This record gives sequence, structure tokens and C-alpha cells, in this order.
Amino acid sequence: GATYLAPGLVEANESSVPVLAFSSDVPVSSRGRYPLTELRQDALYAPLTKWNGSIDLVSKIGDQVRSAFRAICTGRPGSAHLCLPYDVLKAKHDGEGLWAQTEHSSAPAWRCAPALEATRQAATKLIAAKQVVIICGGGVISSGACEALSKLAHQLDAPVCTTVSGKGCISDNDPLSVGVVGSNGGVLATREIVAAADLVFFIACRTGSTTTEHWRFPKLGTEIIHLDVDPAVISSSYPTSIALVGDAKLGLEALIEAVQAQRQKAMTEQRQKAITEKRHTKHLEGSGLAIVAKACASKWKAFEALAQSEELPIRPERIIDQLRQALPDDAIVCADPGTPCPYVAAYFKLPKAGRYFVTNRAHGALGYALPAAIGAWYAKPQQRCVALMGDGSFGFVAGELETVARCGAPILMIVLSNDAFGWIKASQRASYGKRYFSVDFRPTDHAAIARAYGIDAYRVEDPRELGTCLREALDLNRPVLIDIRTQALEEAAAPVSQWMG
Repeated sequence: GATYLAPGLVEANESSVPVLAFSSDVPVSSRGRYPLTELRQDALYAPLTKWNGSIDLVSKIGDQVRSAFRAICTGRPGSAHLCLPYDVLKAKHDGEGLWAQTEHSSAPAWRCAPALEATRQAATKLIAAKQVVIICGGGVISSGACEALSKLAHQLDAPVCTTVSGKGCISDNDPLSVGVVGSNGGVLATREIVAAADLVFFIACRTGSTTTEHWRFPKLGTEIIHLDVDPAVISSSYPTSIALVGDAKLGLEALIEAVQAQRQKAMTEQRQKAITEKRHTKHLEGSGLAIVAKACASKWKAFEALAQSEELPIRPERIIDQLRQALPDDAIVCADPGTPCPYVAAYFKLPKAGRYFVTNRAHGALGYALPAAIGAWYAKPQQRCVALMGDGSFGFVAGELETVARCGAPILMIVLSNDAFGWIKASQRASYGKRYFSVDFRPTDHAAIARAYGIDAYRVEDPRELGTCLREALDLNRPVLIDIRTQALEEAAAPVSQWMG
């Protein structure tokens, strides 16, 4: 069973989620003698986790467990694996050394702020730039830095963009919120904001290929300030003008103070003149608020036209639009990384800042949304939880319907059915001239499968019935699955600028 943990642990590690996995193992005394299921678990998990160990002596349980929690909760959070051999599991412990470091019961623990001088230098550059653009990753949410982010953005009149996993760093109703940028969820209007910046401030963001559209936006040569708790991330993709190594919340709070202090400081006549000229230039070119308003107007105008479409099969834009109207503001949407992800990332508005959108964008293994929604429901049982998946993803986790039914989890499960591994098929169309291979499968009645597990289920093929069906399903307040016949992804106007390959 240990091999089945691998996809979840590597996703947690690369998505900076603190997860500790325990697995059993053959007895220490049997190693090297070919006992059934023997495997070098330490070698298997070494590249997949932040920390990896085996408790070979019962007296080491306390030390090893504390080490694991310290690893996953400090610095950049991640995953850990701890192996428990069978003979150790059967052994008796005298209780000595069994105590917990309570500060490692949650992450981030042992926060540290960036260096003071670097913070002051960053504030100076942020004030002086003509058009700052902020790009945030999921670490802003994990750090609890959403409020500080909004305050700094308004201090600087700076548009705020997010990565896919950073969606929720700022409310989509904030006038400086651009939304998701990059090749998965970004659109032309939002890309242009990044392209026009003379300074980009990355916060808790790895500047990977998806966010930067293969390191094209921002373009090389743009001045970069980067705040991240992991120093290995900074300057990995772009030369960095100012490196701020530290916790996102502490770093942003320090920047707010530094910007405010520098603006309040008595200025010379020459400095005052320069700032006045800069403000005049900025007024002519457009403020951050005006730039965001223009881009968002263009984005939502294009979306609304597609969201009102009554085409068959149903457009994903219509599904997102109807779902947003039906759900409460604090609903948690868990999306698989395939067909649903770019649409939710681009078009599902989050009225509140926080973790209301969950997806696995580090490695993107299919089958994530349903177990993630179960976990979200356990964590936040008073909030509506939604699992949004493609039919390819559903095939990986259909057995979890039994878990949902047994627990009575009032999760709304939505399957976008287009009879294909849509993302891979769209990639084959874009890169290989429609030479499709191993991506199509027979139509499946997912509603019938759900009913076999005792779960209420609907099948929707008419877009005019979609809104009513969603409201009825939510009113039931018990597990419900809706199977929606959806437009093929390779034929859709998905907010994706570059498919894989």
C-alpha cells in the first residue's frame, strides 16, 4: 500500500501543504531476506517529500515524530513520510520521551521576517516604479497574509494577479484584483497588465512555467522584487533586484510600514517635484485602478457572451456562471486539474479572500477533486463543498462515492462529461495535428453509477435546465452528483494559452 501514497505526498510537498504520512513496513529483523512486500520505502519517498524517516527502534518514536512535524511546519511547508516496521508496531514503549512541540501543531511555525535593509530598499523601488504589478502564489493564503496584501496593493495602487493556487489571495471584488494570470486561467487582457509592468513583485510564488507562460510574462529584463520563505525559489527564473527571504505575512506588514515611513519622511523640493511629475505621468497613463477596471471589463464581456450560450453540448462557461449564482459566498470549490481548472481559475469569482478554491496544480494528478472535497467538508462542515471534475478524473476515484455515501457528506459532485481525457486531447490537437491517441472513451452514465451507491443524481443535457438542477441539488443538503454533457475541451474557448507539449 505504500506506493499508493506517492502521488498525494509529492503533490503536498510541491504545493507546500504540511502532510505527514505513516506507512507500515516489514519487520526490521526480516530486511534483506525477501519478506512479502519488502520495499526500500526510504529510497521511494526521498525525492517526493521534504523529510523521510523510519522508526527502527521503539525508543525513537518521540524524536522521529517531532522531527517530522518540525520539518513540515517550518520554512516552506511540505510533506513527510514516517515508516513503522511491523516489529516496532508490536513493541512496548515505556513512555519516556513522548512529548510534543506544540508550536509545530500548525504551519507556518517559527516565522521569520525579511532583512530590514532589504525591506527598506524594496519599499523605495516600489514607490518609485511607474507601474508595479503584484503576482501572488498560494503562500499568501497559507501565511494568513491576505489582509496585508490588499493594504499594500492599495498603498501602491498596484494591480494584484495570482497563480492558480494563489486564487483567493485577494477578493475578486477588490478593484485592484486582476485574477489568475498565466497559461492556465489567464486571458489576453490580464496578460497585458503583466506585460506592461516596469516592476513585478512576486510574493510566495515559484515563478514557474504556468504562471509566467514559459517565462515570457513578465519578460526578461523587467525589474523583479521577490518575497518568499524559500531562498531557493528566489532568482530561479528571473534575475532579482531585491530578494526578501521570509514569511509572506511578516514581509508584507514590514513593507507596509516601510512604504508609509518613506512617504511621510520630510522630502526635499527636488524629490517632491520628481514625485509630482511621476504622479502626473501615471495619471495620464492610467492608475492601477483604471488599468484593472479596463482589463476586467474586457474579460467579463467576453465571458458573459459565452456564459449565456444555449449551445449543445453545454459550454463550461455556462456551468461556471450558474454554479457561482447558486452557491453561497463561502462555498469551497475543489477542482480537478483537467477540464474544470482553467474555467474555475479564470471565471469563478471569489467574493471573499481566503482558501475557497482548492486544486492540485503542482503535479496535477487526476482524481483529486472528490477526495479533496471530502477533506474540505471534514475541515469546514458548515460550508458547502463542491467537487468539480471531468469524466476522466471521475474514473480514478469512483469508489470514493461509497465513502461519501457512508459518511453522509453533503458534497455537490459535478462531472463534466465529454468522453475524453480533455486536456491531453486538446494538447494533441494543438501539437500533433489532431492525431489523437488513447484519449477517447465510451459515454458513461455517471448519474447511474452514483445511484448505485445510494446517492441522489441528475443528468443534464439542456443548458436551460442547469440552474434549476443546481438549486434543487443544493437544497437537498445531502450527497448529490450532477452529470453534465459538456462541450469537448479541444473545441472550446478555454482560457488556456498553451497546452502541454
